[in-house]
Amino acid sequence: QVQLVESGGGLVQAGGSLRLSCAASGSSFGARTMAWYRQAPGKQRELVADITYYGTTNYADSVKGRFTISRDNAKNTVYLQMNALKPEDTAVYYCNARRAPPFNWGQGTQVTVSS
Repeated sequence: QVQLVESGGGLVQAGGSLRLSCAASGSSFGARTMAWYRQAPGKQRELVADITYYGTTNYADSVKGRFTISRDNAKNTVYLQMNALKPEDTAVYYCNARRAPPFNWGQGTQVTVSS
């Protein structure tokens, strides 16, 4: 059973950068398309970006040009490079499979962007 562990979040000023990591243990992602999601207080979880096994990517309009998703299949790890961060990027960030069935959700990693 895949266990997902997100890391790399923190407090950053607007305009700053963070790099998030999501590591799988227990099993591998396999060939599944993986995604980063985020959930801000009082809001529903939303898709941020996804990446296929072969590296094709897709981004939400709100993060295009600022965020980059990547993956290392050998390491069973997915990354999210976040640049030019804005206060509205503040949320808990999670990774999981893009399509059902999802893996068990991890604890997420908090990203807080101050203005």
